Amino acid sequence: MDELLVVSTGGTIDKIYFDDKSDYQVGEPQIGSILRELGVAFRFTVVPALRKDSLHLSDEDRALVRALIAAQPQRHVLVTHGTDTMVETARVLADLPGKTIVLTGALNPARFRGSDAEFNIGCAVGAVQALPPGAYIAMNGRVWDPAKVRKNAAANRFEAL
Repeated sequence: MDELLVVSTGGTIDKIYFDDKSDYQVGEPQIGSILRELGVAFRFTVVPALRKDSLHLSDEDRALVRALIAAQPQRHVLVTHGTDTMVETARVLADLPGKTIVLTGALNPARFRGSDAEFNIGCAVGAVQALPPGAYIAMNGRVWDPAKVRKNAAANRFEAL
């Protein structure tokens, strides 16, 4: 992989909390800083498409993300996304021809100590290079087919259907 397209849509990975009542905003994408700090050996471009909690993503938002990815020349795409509706977006992206797309996010904001963000991003970067074209989800140390996974909100993790 020579170049990775990173599309950020918001979600917990980019959240900034202001008080202990859970008042938050979705901030600037964190993934560019994370990839630079990790010293990755490939070029990457970060395109901030949306800044929303995934519970607020609409069908129109998903169509926008799909069109944005389709219009870019990169074959390898990593999408940072909120975990609550990541599966739905991955299903919308699954049939984009010639693209390997991996969606990832975090269960805790990247700005928090002990966040799973860096681990999930690392897993997603490996997956996007190794998998054939299609859309996938990289969370909790696993790579999932979006047609065969769901988020278990009670356990706060992804699991097979």
